[in-house]
Amino acid sequence: MTDFAGLGVAETILRALRDEGYTNPTPIQARAIPTLLEGRDLLGIAQTGTGKTCAFAVPIIQRLVANHRRAAPGTTRALILAPTRELAVQIGDSFRAYGRHARINVAVVVGGVGMGPQIQAISRGLDVLVATPGRLLDHMESRGLRLDATEVVVLDEADHMLDLGFIVPIRRIVSKLPRARQTLFFSATMPQEIAKLAGEMLHNPARVEVTPVATTAERIAQRAYLVDAKSKRDLLVGLLTDSAVKRALVFTRTKRGADRVAKILDETGVPSGAIHGNKSQGHRQRTLGDFKAGKTRVLVATDIAARGIDVDGVTHVINFELPEVPETYVHRIGRTARAGADGIAISLCDNAERHLLRAIEKTTRQQIPTEDRRDPNARNETEQAADPAARNRRGPAQPRRQHARPQAKTQRPNAEGRAAHRPAAARTETPANKPQGAKNRRRRSRKPSGAQA
Repeated sequence: MTDFAGLGVAETILRALRDEGYTNPTPIQARAIPTLLEGRDLLGIAQTGTGKTCAFAVPIIQRLVANHRRAAPGTTRALILAPTRELAVQIGDSFRAYGRHARINVAVVVGGVGMGPQIQAISRGLDVLVATPGRLLDHMESRGLRLDATEVVVLDEADHMLDLGFIVPIRRIVSKLPRARQTLFFSATMPQEIAKLAGEMLHNPARVEVTPVATTAERIAQRAYLVDAKSKRDLLVGLLTDSAVKRALVFTRTKRGADRVAKILDETGVPSGAIHGNKSQGHRQRTLGDFKAGKTRVLVATDIAARGIDVDGVTHVINFELPEVPETYVHRIGRTARAGADGIAISLCDNAERHLLRAIEKTTRQQIPTEDRRDPNARNETEQAADPAARNRRGPAQPRRQHARPQAKTQRPNAEGRAAHRPAAARTETPANKPQGAKNRRRRSRKPSGAQA
């Protein structure tokens, strides 16, 4: 395999890569960097953890250095769009690391923090701006940022942009970019809507696909436990108390679920932290920093917050709850086995999630080894309830036996023909509600004495 110098990377950037400990490029880096240095558009299909940030950051930095000019106030020469705050921060850190000897201005614009420092950074003009779509539109609508001088645009994790509903905002952003630009488009999967967006943004792109669509990394050992829903917590605690779990990511579907799981782990003596969309940006960064530094061994996260987690040494990914979108499973377990390491992915699947597990296996075209940890009695009942043939073997359903209520004595039917089980409430008689018997009695009393009955 060739080294970075053989790909045409300039010495200024090679020094930074050596400082970061990079020696040999990954497959996507080896294929993408030469193409991007030629100035071509690129469609990259790659999983998380394959080194794609370096694959697009290095050629962008080299382009900016080769044609060094000061960006006009309120503009940026390169724009990178990311779906989440954490991913945007990670990309910004990577640009600063790879460009530390190149003197480039990098800013990160995300929600959850004040706009003041962002406005100041943009007003000075930027070489690289990393942003989430929502906050970027805020700056554009306030006329603090123009994109008419942008030379390169990168859309990272486009499929997750689709999941979060960012396609319309992205089209608004793209409409403000100049036609003469270099466009880079990266996605781990290629749904129809993403393919359509790529066709709109790219011009005669080179296609780099280092893994089949929606497949999992080969170095990840996967397994699933079939469990009762009430037993998930105990099984999770048991897994995390194993000394082989050096650093683990635990995924939940909801924000409340992430907080609940983190609280359970803390109560059982397993140090952990939780990040999700309801946490402030400062809290999320501190929690992620503690996880990176090893202060907490377990990080509980939702899918949205986890997209920016690029932490070396994650040995285990545990799906406490299976994702409803099968492709999300690929992104989740891609947080382990990064940079050539091995990893383990464990899924806790209760009876209500069996269809989600089957959907994941169908999408990834593999069968995940399973171990049944359910209670045997509850397992049989659940399987019989879910199996129509088993219900037929038991015969047709019998009508429920009706138990008659005992009555103390037979009561006279009322005027409507129903037994009066309760004494009637006392009421004042009015002409409208007098009993019919009272009327008859009144009429009989008015008859002449000689009349016959």
